Amino acid sequence: MTMPSTVSENRNHLLFFYGSDCSHCDEMEPVCEKLKTETGIELEKIEVDHSDENAKMMESLDKEPCGGVPFFVNTISGKTLCGEVPYEDLKNWAEGK
Repeated sequence: MTMPSTVSENRNHLLFFYGSDCSHCDEMEPVCEKLKTETGIELEKIEVDHSDENAKMMESLDKEPCGGVPFFVNTISGKTLCGEVPYEDLKNWAEGK
């Protein structure tokens, strides 16, 4: 996957786009924490409600389209997840499976 110019090469390759007032995003927080605790895999959280730049970055990566948050992008595998997902799906996505 070719990364758009809006994604810095300094970023983590696992991006978690979220909204500060998003209940679905809140539901994914403990799932993301479990991933970090059990595998050491950490996601880079990017808030989109209060940042036009972050919202534009999410839009540039949203090819399916998901059209909202939570939205997960693995910039190495090119795979995305949209909405609330089970732990195993998040783990497989993060591991590039």
